Amino acid sequence: MSPTLVGILGLLIMLAIFLTRMPVAYVMILVGWVGFSSMISVKGGLNLLSRNIYETFSSYGLTTIPLFILMGQLAFNSGIGKRLYATAYKFLGSTRGGLAMATVTACTAFGAVCGSSPATAATMATVGLPEMKRYRYADELSSGSVASGGGLGMIMPPSVVLIVYGILTEQSIGALFVAGILPAIVMTILFIITIFIHCRLYPDQGPPGETFTWGEKFRSLTGMGDTVLVFILVMAGLFFGFFTPTEAAAVGVFGVLAVSVVRRQLSWDGFVKSLYETLRTSCMVMFLIAGAVVLGKFLAVTRIPYDIAAWVGDLDLPPFLILATVVGVYLLGGCIMDALALVMLTIPIFYPIVITQLGYDPIWFGVIIVLVTQMGVITPPVGINVYVVYGVAQSAVGGIPLEAIFKGIIPFLIAIIAGTILMTLFPQIITWLPDLMY
Repeated sequence: MSPTLVGILGLLIMLAIFLTRMPVAYVMILVGWVGFSSMISVKGGLNLLSRNIYETFSSYGLTTIPLFILMGQLAFNSGIGKRLYATAYKFLGSTRGGLAMATVTACTAFGAVCGSSPATAATMATVGLPEMKRYRYADELSSGSVASGGGLGMIMPPSVVLIVYGILTEQSIGALFVAGILPAIVMTILFIITIFIHCRLYPDQGPPGETFTWGEKFRSLTGMGDTVLVFILVMAGLFFGFFTPTEAAAVGVFGVLAVSVVRRQLSWDGFVKSLYETLRTSCMVMFLIAGAVVLGKFLAVTRIPYDIAAWVGDLDLPPFLILATVVGVYLLGGCIMDALALVMLTIPIFYPIVITQLGYDPIWFGVIIVLVTQMGVITPPVGINVYVVYGVAQSAVGGIPLEAIFKGIIPFLIAIIAGTILMTLFPQIITWLPDLMY
């Protein structure tokens, strides 16, 4: 059997095992090790397995991941999300659909200190759903805005997906972080426009809330001061080269912890819970990276990535059509697989095609991929943000039907597609800041 056929067979077996709901990391490690051993030797496969898992968990560069996850968990358990929501609520809550607009705005702000989509969705669901329920918002609009807004945490730096992309492709994590700022703001604006249009078409779904004076609005900005300070501290340090991404993550953790202690809003139980969730999430991410590395070595010896790249290079198609096909794969893949796992599984295959064969900017491509896979966190059957909101709603507002949440995310899916098209037609939205700073 030719190496290419072995590789294709391995990928088909892997997809079949995915259907059993076995953890993605374990499937990638198993298929990668068995495939590599069958082509090289069992001894070589065992050596590959031990070396790559050890190198992944002992890598200094990867310490960025648990540190940024810890920063997000500390922010989650210290109530930073509640203060951000309160500020956004005072500015936007009095307009029709304003509470939903405040929710997606607060999601973007919380993503600046979190970087995790499910954590952002859980935080905003806890504080936002009861308020929208109190003002008689429709379940579809309230839950859809929370689940979709949570996905903004994937784009706004520090994004865990962007960190992993940077590590896998050896791109500057600082440049990727800078590149994610404007797209996150653009997507927030598109979400607000979506809510505005939706509430004009269905005015009963988002009635206006109470009105606040300008004095109350500006006083509420003090609740955002610590978040803005930590974000500026982390990003400015990266921009101007004061410290590396790992050091920036450590500074961010210290900043959030210091703010939480000074405000006395982080209990001992919350601190312990933050450490536990960080350990659990970090181990999951690390195993995914190790699995992607092992699988990538197997694919490399089968020469599938090189064969695909050569095949694409011989196609008589415009580059944008080939890129559209790649983006389409991510759209479909995001519906059946976790965004982080999908990125790590496909980057070894598509990155050489898009960058080497088609000549697109690697920083631009990374942000576009994160933007597209954002759909995966709200689309069935995976849709992790939808299930997070569904779970939180049981205790927060007495429950929201799952079908109502999936119905509520449809307008936001249209906004994400529009945003992807916009940033493909005008890549400067992504590349302008990195080009300016780097």
